[in-house]
Amino acid sequence: MNWKRKSTLCEGAVMMLLLSHMTTALDVPLDPKVLEGLPQPPTITHQSPKDYIIDPRENIVIHCEAKGKPHPSFSWTRNGSHFDVEKDPKVFTKPNSGTLVIDISEEKAEAYEGVYQCTVRNEHGTAVSNNIVIRQSKSPLWSKERNEPVTVQVGVSLILHCRPPMGLPPPIIFWMDNNFQRLPQNSRVSQALNGDLYFSNVLVEDTRNDYICYARFPHTQTIQQKQPITVNVLDVDAMNETVLAAILNDTDILGDRPAAERTPSFMHPTGPNSTSMVLRGETLELECIADGLPTPEISWTRVSGDLPGDRFSFQKFQKMLKIIEVTEADAGDYRCLARNRLGSAQHIITVVVKAAPFWISAPRNLILAPKETGMLICHVGGNPKPTITWSVNGVPIENSPNDPSRKVEDNKIILSDVQAGSSAVYQCNASNEFGYLLANAFVNVLAEPPRVLTPPNNLYQVISNRQAMLDCASFGSPIPKITWFKDGQTAILDGDSYVLHENGSLQINPAQPLNSGKYTCVATNTLGNKENHVFLEVKEPTRILKQPEYKVVQRGSRAVFECKVKHDPSLIPTLTWLKDNGELPDDERFVVDSDSLTIIDVAEEDEGTYTCIMNTTLDKDSASARLTVVEATPTPPIVYERPDPPRDLELTDQREQSVQLTWIPGDEHNSPTQLFLVQYEDSLHQPGVWHNMTEAPGTSATAQLDLSPYVYYSFRVLALNDVGMSEPSTPSRQYRTNPSQPDDNPSDVEVAGTEPNNLVISWKELTGLQSNGPGLQYKVSWRQKETEEDWTSVIVANVSQYVVTGAPTFIPYEVTVQAFNDYGHGPKPGVVFGYSGEDRPMVAPENVKVLVQSSTMAEVHWEPIPPSAVRGRMLGYKVSYWKEKSLQKEDSRPKEKKELTFSGNETEGRLPDLHPYSQYSVNVRAFNGKGDGPANDDLKFETPEGVPGAPAFLRIIDLNLDSLTVEWGPPEDEYGRLTGYTLKYQPINSTDELKEMTLLANETSISLENLKYSTRYMFYLNAMTIKGSGPVVTTAITIVDEALVRPAVETGKARPVGPVFRNVNYSLEEDHAIINWEYTGEENNVYVEYMLDNSKEAWKREAVNGSRTYQLKNLKAGVVYKVRVVANNHADLTVHSTEELLITVPAMASRQVDIATQGWFIGLMCAIALLILVLLIVCFIKRNKGGKYPVKEKEEAHQDPEIQPMKEDDGTFGEYSDTEDHKPLKGSRTPSNGTVKKDDSDDSLVDYGEGGDGQFNEDGSFIGQYSGKKEKDTQEGNESSEAPSPVNAMNSFV
Repeated sequence: MNWKRKSTLCEGAVMMLLLSHMTTALDVPLDPKVLEGLPQPPTITHQSPKDYIIDPRENIVIHCEAKGKPHPSFSWTRNGSHFDVEKDPKVFTKPNSGTLVIDISEEKAEAYEGVYQCTVRNEHGTAVSNNIVIRQSKSPLWSKERNEPVTVQVGVSLILHCRPPMGLPPPIIFWMDNNFQRLPQNSRVSQALNGDLYFSNVLVEDTRNDYICYARFPHTQTIQQKQPITVNVLDVDAMNETVLAAILNDTDILGDRPAAERTPSFMHPTGPNSTSMVLRGETLELECIADGLPTPEISWTRVSGDLPGDRFSFQKFQKMLKIIEVTEADAGDYRCLARNRLGSAQHIITVVVKAAPFWISAPRNLILAPKETGMLICHVGGNPKPTITWSVNGVPIENSPNDPSRKVEDNKIILSDVQAGSSAVYQCNASNEFGYLLANAFVNVLAEPPRVLTPPNNLYQVISNRQAMLDCASFGSPIPKITWFKDGQTAILDGDSYVLHENGSLQINPAQPLNSGKYTCVATNTLGNKENHVFLEVKEPTRILKQPEYKVVQRGSRAVFECKVKHDPSLIPTLTWLKDNGELPDDERFVVDSDSLTIIDVAEEDEGTYTCIMNTTLDKDSASARLTVVEATPTPPIVYERPDPPRDLELTDQREQSVQLTWIPGDEHNSPTQLFLVQYEDSLHQPGVWHNMTEAPGTSATAQLDLSPYVYYSFRVLALNDVGMSEPSTPSRQYRTNPSQPDDNPSDVEVAGTEPNNLVISWKELTGLQSNGPGLQYKVSWRQKETEEDWTSVIVANVSQYVVTGAPTFIPYEVTVQAFNDYGHGPKPGVVFGYSGEDRPMVAPENVKVLVQSSTMAEVHWEPIPPSAVRGRMLGYKVSYWKEKSLQKEDSRPKEKKELTFSGNETEGRLPDLHPYSQYSVNVRAFNGKGDGPANDDLKFETPEGVPGAPAFLRIIDLNLDSLTVEWGPPEDEYGRLTGYTLKYQPINSTDELKEMTLLANETSISLENLKYSTRYMFYLNAMTIKGSGPVVTTAITIVDEALVRPAVETGKARPVGPVFRNVNYSLEEDHAIINWEYTGEENNVYVEYMLDNSKEAWKREAVNGSRTYQLKNLKAGVVYKVRVVANNHADLTVHSTEELLITVPAMASRQVDIATQGWFIGLMCAIALLILVLLIVCFIKRNKGGKYPVKEKEEAHQDPEIQPMKEDDGTFGEYSDTEDHKPLKGSRTPSNGTVKKDDSDDSLVDYGEGGDGQFNEDGSFIGQYSGKKEKDTQEGNESSEAPSPVNAMNSFV
């Protein structure tokens, strides 16, 4: 440990010593025997609040209560001057108290307003209270004012001001009407924090004459009322000019027109930004009220961050954001956003958080012994930072007598080497512009020998595995140190089972029988010591070994519940039986024995739950079982179930690293238990995780368990039968094993370097179970292999690797990792070997040479780099090579770099797939596990010429009867200087010899003469360099006899061309043409090609598949087509073709279809005829029922009636319209009054048949006048009132 750490620990120890004085024995004990003769400076226990608003109807009571030894005296100041209580008959103090009572029944309360302070004294010091400001509550009246009516246009915004009187405390504001009903508020109308009533936009229903603002003053419980305000909301657009003029003459209207819809704007606060200040701990209320139409919706966000958790809420219809218990973190910008469908507006409120002084740590009372050291700390917060001043006994410390034992350092007073009689009360005052804090803390200098306050020879009795707490309350100055002894032996130290508390108590958890005995606590200080003896007895727990079991018995039989109990023999047990949690029935049928309950002659009323309770003076145990009473029934079938979990786990034969676990098996449910599985939980290292530990036979109820050191074991047992595994038992009590040194060292130790100058040592950490004790650490040691240097070691904890820096590159090391804890080291660790980090090779291979083997192969040779330059594990060499250029022509292709890897220490390699007649570059570099080393300088070499590639293309052009031209392109890859070309050709399937021609290198075509017509030739071409000939390209062509190209053509026929196509003709049928020909050629690829005449598009092709006839379908009428028949070779080149035929497709089809003979047309006509017949039948039926059948008069026969569609409203048929005089149409419905104009005419066959008012014209036509309509007609008009003509009838069905 370095000196800085030691210094820090020392300072911390001193601070803890000082703090221990401040945090212990803050007050003298309350035991009267101890209090007798012990002095104590005064302490104020109760005082009135700093700001005290009084009710003038009650007496003024200013509290000041205190304690001290001797009892202190009280005095008061008022407004900084001594307040003589005895001189004022209306003021008196309570007995043994400083509380003032001022009778103001006959005096005005204002006379006693002011600032009061209480001073408490005794001979050991003086304490002072806060400054208590007394003010009378006030509820002033509203100032007189006359409120003019407010007249506004609908839609505008409006503010009704409240302006309440300033009261003490401020009043609560609300708006009501004349009936004392609160005015409704919503997102459009709401009250602001200042009491004003805001309208985002007004409606006509806002008109009323009783907008009244009320102010309630809480202290006096009075309510003041403002004069009512009248609001008239006008909608000018809805008023006539006379009313509007009258209003305009009498009233000033806010807004000349109704307000239109508008985007939101803020009524309060105004502008884009504002600031709000709030004090820490108070409630922040931010509000935004917006104008707009439609009414805006308000939302809140924090500009930088989220709103503070569950401390914020939205109120007043989202217009107010409220944050309670404000902290400094709540400072910042808050955005309120007002939005309606027309747009939005925002306002940023910057919140500034200040803080009145608040306690972080108030000074606390000190009890010091002479010569001791103590410290008073006044730790406060605030914004701005509070100013701290100290006083002693009510006097500013700078004005008090000098005390050499006292040193003031800002917010601390350090007292050292205090003297008897220097007791005092110190006051700390912390203040800033927002308030102040005042605290009293006394320093009581006492010299008292130790006293043990716990009664002597106390006997403590506890149950095994439970907690025991032995008390040793003490008092003394200096504070006594408590030491415990057991059975007069050495002192008890803090350990796993013993815990020493600051108040002197000794806790034993869990208590075991071996902890029984006599304990002595000794209280010691510089003035002496005092001891006290107590006794502890650890008893065995009370356990029910045989629990009562569930019983199903038949009525009239006997039921026996067993309850066998084990208990500590020194404790007196009491066995009690309950039925359904009540006493047993007073019936002699119930027989209680020492370990059983027997019920004789079981009746139905005996059914219930029976509980066995075994009580002792320290503990109890209980178990229950249910009794079910049934009628006599056959024996039920056997039910097999999983066993019940074992119970009553108990630990015996407890040793350092073993324990015996016993349990009581649960019900097997008719299936014998096969085995018990014991599991454990280590609550120290892996709480909540259960591990399998061992198995026990199903016939056993005991297991001997081997344990590991430093484990907090809990055990549980599961039972297994043929049905399955039981639920786990209730865990046993915790069993803690003592720590010891580790048994194992870390495993999987690995040594490797990650950087050239480091060595990484890694391992698998020990588990908590393997640690065997607290303070597990690892000792990591290393040194270079095969050296005699000392080991270098480091201690680490809670890590699984350590990095050694500054190590030389790639050096072998020996490494060990050993575990140790607070109780010793683990076994001697094994040595692990490894290397430090690698670095890239330092040098490039030398003497690199290239031997060209052929135009496509070369060998590269090099010398290996020295081992010292490898600096790591040598993995091999990498050879990079790439083509620089072709030696014959410019090569625009990118240079592709290739790389070959040669493993180990190889010093040569082959470079395959080179291009002939090219220049290459090559370099070589070594590589290891870290990477590649430097490469040698690029070495250039050239490959010799090779054979060229194939010519780029070969084609035949200028094909004539006995000649043609062969054309080709130079090879893309010449691989040297071309010396020429070789062209060979001969007829196919002929015995003619192969003709060969040698051509110059600069030739790319040649014409061949005197070829045989109608003969198929094959051509072969290859290029040559000095290295030989390249690959051959071939093509084939057929020579055609020109004399047969144009034979005579008859009308409708095409002349055959050449000998292979003859008798080519065509015929037309409707939309297709049939082409016929004769063909004697060898090629099988025969096609019919066609295109539109004068078209620039490509020929369309259709294969004929060996046929001599083909049908061209889907030709367009009136269009001219060009058609030909061709034969292609295997290269899809045309070798034979007919002359083009011009085929004109007629505009009309050659055959017309007579529609009258088509079946579909005949069917349609029949359907229409049938429909007309049905309609005529319907019309005659309607006529016979009284329906009216209007007839067209002959006088109107020359007119063209307009057929109207069926009406949708009444379901009548269409009407005839006269466009000249707009008369009612024939067949129209009669008006509701039953009359029509005289010149209107409706005819009805019903009227005609019944001899109604109808009459004949001179031409014999019938005219029915409806001017005298019968009532019968009106009643029947609902059935039908128009002519069912066939046309109208069809319309009605549509």
